[in-house]
Amino acid sequence: MPANSITRSPIIKVSGDDNIKTTDALAIEEPLEIRLEYGPADARKTQAISVTMRTPGNDAELALGFLFTEGIIKQQPDTKSVEHCFIACGENKENVIQVSLTEGVVPNLHNTERNFYTTSSCGVCGKASISSIKTVSAFKNEVGIENQISPDVFYLLPAILQKRQEVFADTGGLHASALFEPSGELILVREDVGRHNALDKLIGAALNNEMLPLNRHILLLSGRASFELVQKAAMAGINIIAAVGAPSSLAVQLAEEFNITLIGFLRGQRFNIYSQPQRILLPQHENTY
Repeated sequence: MPANSITRSPIIKVSGDDNIKTTDALAIEEPLEIRLEYGPADARKTQAISVTMRTPGNDAELALGFLFTEGIIKQQPDTKSVEHCFIACGENKENVIQVSLTEGVVPNLHNTERNFYTTSSCGVCGKASISSIKTVSAFKNEVGIENQISPDVFYLLPAILQKRQEVFADTGGLHASALFEPSGELILVREDVGRHNALDKLIGAALNNEMLPLNRHILLLSGRASFELVQKAAMAGINIIAAVGAPSSLAVQLAEEFNITLIGFLRGQRFNIYSQPQRILLPQHENTY
C-alpha cells in the first residue's frame, strides 16, 4: 500500500483489565470527485459525475472502472487522458480527477443521477465534507450518555449480536448494525448485504418507533467503521460507536468533530479507542505492556 494511503492515530488500547496509550495505523479515507470531459474539440464540456470515498492510490483505475461499470463509457479507447486536477485546498490533496474522452465519443449520462454521493462541498478535502454534515445534523448539540461504561459491557456485545444475526447464520455473508442500551441490553438489529444499508435500516426502524435522537445508546457495527457509517450515526444523534473492524482516518476525524466515542477492533476482551475516551471507564491497573 502506498505511503500516502496510511496515517497514524493516537489511541487507547484496552485489553482485559489493562490499558495503554499508543498509536495505530489507519487507512486514509478521502473523497474523490470524478469529472468527465467530452465533446468535439471546439466545444468541450466538463461535468462532475460522482464523489466517492476512497483510500488514495490507483485513482485513475478507480475512475475508469467506475465509468465503465456504470455504463458511462464502453471501452478503454474511449478515453484520451485521466489526470488529477489541482484545486486550491489548504491540504493540497489530489482529490479531483478528470477523465477526458476522445473526440467523437458520446458518454451515456442517463444514469448519473442515480444515488451517487454528491454534496456541494465535498469534492476537495475531508474537512469540507465534515463541515457540510455539521450544517444539517439536527442532533449535533444533544447531550448523550453521561455515566462511564465499563469495558466489560463492550466485550459482551459481539457475541450478543452474533446470536441475533439470523440471516448471517444461514448465509455467512451479511453485515449487521445493532443498537444497545448502555447496560448491554440489545434493542434493535438489522442486516443487509451492504453495511450502509444495514445501518439505514436500523435508523429507519428507530425513526418509525420515535426513538431519535439515539444519543443514549451504543451502536455496534459488524465490520469496519467508514466515514459514511459515522456520518449516518451522527445524523441520528449516536455518540458511542463500537466496530468489530477498523476505522478509517476520516471516520476518526468525523467522530472527533461530533464528540462521538469511536471504538474499533472490538474482539474478545480487547478494543482500541480512537476518539472521545471519556465515556469509557478505563481500567486503573498498572500497565504490563
